[in-house]
Amino acid sequence: MTNQLKSKRKFDFHTKNMAINLPYFDYLLRGLTEGNEIIEKSFGRHVHWGYWENPDRAEKTVDDFVRATEELSHQVCLAGRIQNNMAILDVGCGFGGTIAHINDNYQGVNLVGINIDDRQLDRARQIVKPANTNTVEFNQGNACALPLPDACFDVVLAVECIFHFPDRELFFQEAFRVLKPGGYLALSDFVPKPLLLPFTRIKLSDNVTAGFYGKCNILCGVDDYRKLAKKTAFLIETERDITVNTLPTYAYLRKMSREYRVNSVFAHIETAAAELFSKLRLLNYYIYGFQKPF
Repeated sequence: MTNQLKSKRKFDFHTKNMAINLPYFDYLLRGLTEGNEIIEKSFGRHVHWGYWENPDRAEKTVDDFVRATEELSHQVCLAGRIQNNMAILDVGCGFGGTIAHINDNYQGVNLVGINIDDRQLDRARQIVKPANTNTVEFNQGNACALPLPDACFDVVLAVECIFHFPDRELFFQEAFRVLKPGGYLALSDFVPKPLLLPFTRIKLSDNVTAGFYGKCNILCGVDDYRKLAKKTAFLIETERDITVNTLPTYAYLRKMSREYRVNSVFAHIETAAAELFSKLRLLNYYIYGFQKPF
């Protein structure tokens, strides 16, 4: 894969010069550097919400949350129809948690992680080592201009990160391009109900919109995803609302923020707003699986 990457650098839009403004990753990376055990165990591998099959029974302990984050990666992998001996691309791979999950549970898989932030990639390279006859590679790249050749992957993943990408449609076009015929794009995303959309379109200053989680585009509703799939020639194979299964995440985040003493006002406001809208079913959490036709 390395030679192919070098031969396709023309697709890379100078990512090294792009500004990275993700305050929550600044918090996590600082905690990891300081050796904070709660941060290390909770977010040292996966940086996304958890999935509980029985949310009413969620224990909301560190170990419980870790299992739930691992299960969310598993659920997205199911939407991608992942099997042994596949070539898999994880876009917005973070610390490599989903790649680590696949590396642990599948064999003969060629795994590539792409991220815009070198800091995240540095940690991913440190903690994810090939196992089970798999190969693992992490590279910097723009999700909307993937530095990769055409038709080289069986599956493309984007776990809880697409709202950070500059343009969903460009990403879908790029995912379609790098997928083999019959391949799958699987992702998880926060999907608003139509009633919430007018509020998400309110224009605020950059200082406010950056907030704690960085700039997040949550303008893509269910109908928008269906139109986007049709426009980019994908077939929708999975469309799952798993909001209820993710709700215990918020109680855990509150507990963790108290113990870690997160002092960002934006962190508390944004997380509380997401929890409220989710419980009111105005902001839902979906897993999608899209297939590129043969």
